[in-house]
Amino acid sequence: MPPTGGSLARRRSRVRTAVTALTATVAATIGLVSLAGTANAANTLGAAAASSGRYFGAAVAANHLGESQYAATFDTEFNAVTPENEMKWDATERSRGSFSFGAADQIVSNAQAHGMKIRGHTLVWHNQLPGWVSNLSASDLQSAMDNHITQVMTHFKGKIYAWDVVNEAFADGGSGQHRSSPFQDKLGNGFIEHAFRTAHSVDSNAKLCYNDYNIENWTDAKTQGVYNMVKDFKSRGVPIDCVGFQSHFGSSGPPSSFQTTLSNFAALGVDVQLTELDIAQAPATAYTNTVKACLSVARCTGITVWGVTDKYSWRSGDNPLLFDGSYNKKAAYTAVLNALNAGGVTTPPTTPSTSPPTTPPTTPPTTPPTSGPLCTASYAVTNSWAGGYQVDVTVKSTGTAALSAWTVSWSQPTGQTISQMWNAVQGTSGALTTAHNTSYNGSVAPGATTSFGYLVDTGQTPPSALQLSCTFT
Repeated sequence: MPPTGGSLARRRSRVRTAVTALTATVAATIGLVSLAGTANAANTLGAAAASSGRYFGAAVAANHLGESQYAATFDTEFNAVTPENEMKWDATERSRGSFSFGAADQIVSNAQAHGMKIRGHTLVWHNQLPGWVSNLSASDLQSAMDNHITQVMTHFKGKIYAWDVVNEAFADGGSGQHRSSPFQDKLGNGFIEHAFRTAHSVDSNAKLCYNDYNIENWTDAKTQGVYNMVKDFKSRGVPIDCVGFQSHFGSSGPPSSFQTTLSNFAALGVDVQLTELDIAQAPATAYTNTVKACLSVARCTGITVWGVTDKYSWRSGDNPLLFDGSYNKKAAYTAVLNALNAGGVTTPPTTPSTSPPTTPPTTPPTTPPTSGPLCTASYAVTNSWAGGYQVDVTVKSTGTAALSAWTVSWSQPTGQTISQMWNAVQGTSGALTTAHNTSYNGSVAPGATTSFGYLVDTGQTPPSALQLSCTFT
């Protein structure tokens, strides 16, 4: 997340070195097909994103909303907002126990007046902290963190779509470990989990996100560190709903593995969001590739660019946004609008009906079970759209002994590709597709059930029935 003031130069060093010349960027845009004139195409970024159930937002500063062009561009083009600095700790609780929400309330009121989603940013971050926070003892810091989360979330309860609960807690470089911070140094690794549990207790309806930068490349140690944390949280029932990828890119755009990264995180059962997107020199191709990566992942629920215009960008020298300093639309704007209008994988239900049970059900079978462990699997299409469909599979333990592990196999119809699976590990066995239990749902008591789900990319009609085979250990 971009900090204010003198930290700008330090943060720029995080952004990949620009490698694409402006002339090459212009040339690359020549082949783009404009969809703006088609009958069903939306003519604003927010409306185009909404056509596939997503949002396209911008970070805004309250003190710029009084500028007519700024406000008009933001209010017209976007359907979501993130306050740049107005909800951070130094803005909301500069003195302990004394809270101020005026600037943040201004942004929230404006967003509500225009029917926008609101992302809360951010509750716990090592930067932009008032000095008093860093000087607390461990027990006092824990109490202050709990109170800050509680007071801020309570003030905005019912208005916030998603909160960045913890921000930038992992170190740069190859360690894959947590960074040094007042929270980490005094409270240890557990402060992140504690923050999420506290946030959930205050507002269980808001999406709770972890947000970070330089986690877009799948093989990076930092990416793997965050991934392992989220995987652990999901396996233990820690209430985390989404992961934010800041996406501050150089002119070459996202890494080649970006879509893989989004897909792998989404497969853990969390939404993924591009939370602070900007790209040096705003190449149309780089922006297109970034947007398409999101559109290709069903649980990529939205994109936020970090600012409305180059005029006020934290990377103003890189001209990284979709509107220049005079609010003119760039070629990248048209490329993004076209990509959004072209659509992508439709977003599945926010909370899959196949989320793992917190405790195994114990309902007894209605008929006497066969001796030993046995299982069956049933198939149901729960959602469908022009480009695919969603399937829920129920695995039932039908024997007298509990399952310790299970595998479901079937023949996936030709021309129908599974793009995402949750609550199971996808594999193959010869020509068959397989789904194996994860670490948290392999044990199923006699008569009880567990479930998994998957998405299919296809232009074909989903089969009304599918022959499934269940094997056990």
